[in-house]
Amino acid sequence: MDFRHLVATPASLSEISADALLLVISGSDLDGGLAPALSKLIKEAITAGDLQLKAGHSLYVHRPAGVKAARLLVVATAASSVKAFKKAVAAGLGQLKGCGAKHIAVALADASPLSALHGEALATAAADAIYVYRHTKPSAPKAPAMSRFTLVCGKAQAGDVAVGLQRGVAIAAGVTLARECANRPGNHCTPTYLGEQAKRLGKEHGLKVEVLDRKAVEKLGMGAFLAVAQGSAEPLRFIVARYEGAAKSQPPVVLVGKGITFDTGGISIKPSAEMDEMKYDMGGAASVLGTLRAIAEIKPKLNVIGIIPSCDNMPSGHAVKPGDVVTSLSGQTIEILNTDAEGRLILCDALTYAERFKPSVVVDVATLTGACVIALGHHRSGLFTADDALATELLNAGDAALDPCWRMPLDDEYDEGLKSNFADMGNVGGRAGGAITAAMFLKRYTAKYRWAHLDIAGTAWKSGAAKGSTGRPVGLLTHFVLAQTK
Repeated sequence: MDFRHLVATPASLSEISADALLLVISGSDLDGGLAPALSKLIKEAITAGDLQLKAGHSLYVHRPAGVKAARLLVVATAASSVKAFKKAVAAGLGQLKGCGAKHIAVALADASPLSALHGEALATAAADAIYVYRHTKPSAPKAPAMSRFTLVCGKAQAGDVAVGLQRGVAIAAGVTLARECANRPGNHCTPTYLGEQAKRLGKEHGLKVEVLDRKAVEKLGMGAFLAVAQGSAEPLRFIVARYEGAAKSQPPVVLVGKGITFDTGGISIKPSAEMDEMKYDMGGAASVLGTLRAIAEIKPKLNVIGIIPSCDNMPSGHAVKPGDVVTSLSGQTIEILNTDAEGRLILCDALTYAERFKPSVVVDVATLTGACVIALGHHRSGLFTADDALATELLNAGDAALDPCWRMPLDDEYDEGLKSNFADMGNVGGRAGGAITAAMFLKRYTAKYRWAHLDIAGTAWKSGAAKGSTGRPVGLLTHFVLAQTK
């Protein structure tokens, strides 16, 4: 895809040559100096009842009179925010992708200033509009013809818009990588495949990548990770990928992604309904790879390390059993009361492993609990941290990326449920507050650095007719990492 910006005013929009002009308009825009041909056309459509200036309404005109663009699509919005802009653009591109338009010009109907975030919003919306999964579906429809996008802006905003477009292209590439990994079925996207993808990413984008096998993990003493992996015939992988954009002496940002490539629940087996969606249980790993992809393209001056423990969680004669006690890399023992609470077991060893890098901050990302879905639904990811400043940074990053999260509590009282008579802790704390007790479990392994946990169980994929990976929270993580350079 090709993304550019064009300096122009609302009065000159009718002179823009493109296969389609996507015009985002609000109720007051008709009096803001819009090109006469466009203003006349829109006013007549409103009078005729063909267009309402309310969010969700649109008007399509082929070969509009007095307009150089071959097609005109007017999309109404009720607000002037970046969020409203992206929603309108996404809706417009969804309509246009069915036609043969290759070059899409996008403009506001008034002279409202655009920002870098508008550029980013266009790039990520366009990538989403043209994405088609086809790896295991040869009959999938062809990708839309759309390939060139121009964002019209004022002269004063041109520099910011250009920066936003470039950043958006990088984030979009990361989101697409995350979606491609997560959408693949469990017999294709295995731990071995994730390791290969990490190596490929390293080769193409200059990352240093190390992939550890079972023997290396055993030597390290990752008893919790090994316990989860032992039930599957698929070999585990422990992936460490490094982006080095600063001196080695600079402490890195560490991102840890849960990489369960299929989760049956193990001996504590899940119900069969919708178990196919458990291929998405490596959404955290996919988002870490996607974020590294974006960061490698943007090239900020800092160090970033991605850590991915990856395995399947399967029932078998070799599988870990409820009541088994294992010793984690930290030396703490864990009574495994529920084998379907496996994500925290592989993450705790990865979090301990992260200590060796003396990180400036660690953020783990995981499709960890159904309880988080019940609490927050599918719009916001769950954010857990005891560090107020870190919480603010992540909340701001999510808002900027339109990839929002919501802070959840971590009161000491929630830790009580993890007590065990036979180990230092149990791996579950009961049904009540399940997302919080899961985070409290992870917190026990993070005393040596600033830490936050993102539970993306409700946001990493969609179910139903739109079933598929969302690629979240690549946008949030990328904005967060970039903010660490300031």
